[in-house]
Amino acid sequence: MTMFDSDSALVREVHPSPNHAARRGKTADSIVLHYTGMADEAAALARLCDPAAEVSAHYFIAEDGAVLQLVAETRRAWHAGQSYWAGETDMNSASIGIEIQNAGHAFGAPAYPKAQIEAVIALCRDIARRHAIAPQRILAHSDIAPGRKIDPGEYFPWDRLAAAGVGRYVRPHAIGDDVPLAPGAAGEKVEALQRMLAAYGYDVIVGPYDVKTEQAVAAFQRHFRPARVDGKADRSTIETLRDLLAERPR
Repeated sequence: MTMFDSDSALVREVHPSPNHAARRGKTADSIVLHYTGMADEAAALARLCDPAAEVSAHYFIAEDGAVLQLVAETRRAWHAGQSYWAGETDMNSASIGIEIQNAGHAFGAPAYPKAQIEAVIALCRDIARRHAIAPQRILAHSDIAPGRKIDPGEYFPWDRLAAAGVGRYVRPHAIGDDVPLAPGAAGEKVEALQRMLAAYGYDVIVGPYDVKTEQAVAAFQRHFRPARVDGKADRSTIETLRDLLAERPR
């Protein structure tokens, strides 16, 4: 595998992956955060560097906060897969991917260590500064691939990142006992919800409350209203989304 110079002074080690290609004429305007979903760091790194696996990311952050770079930022890493955000359908070419070592839901959804989150914050700040990436373009894998991916999970501390100036977050509204919008519903309220989701960047079609809408709502909840992730748009979800849009830079 070909060595390269690291793009960030935060990198402890360059650990090159062969899994990358040209950016297809696009520049990176987003950061996508993932968890590895694997039990240990060695297995995760091996997979991200295995030509047969055909997956990679630009960066890997270990549990102790060590930052490894696997792919040069000028190259297209293979971390997003089939994805969409705000009209972009090739998020691999338009983003920088960060894999965070965490065993994930399949292994009990362990908490992210403090040192690791501090490293995530520092690296995101560095990348966003160098590439002029807006806060609303720091995304979860689940945001860009609803229904297919759930990482980095509803237990990822987006609020801590936002407090440090990384990404977007608003205080979620309390969950009540109202009857939510749910699959099968239709009408003006459903369409208003879908337009708000689309305005933020999610992949939805205006019409009946279909599977795409359910998946987008669940992805939104996982990121911004993590207390209950069920794909149903209750008042808490809708008001949290409305607050997020109201505070979004124009």
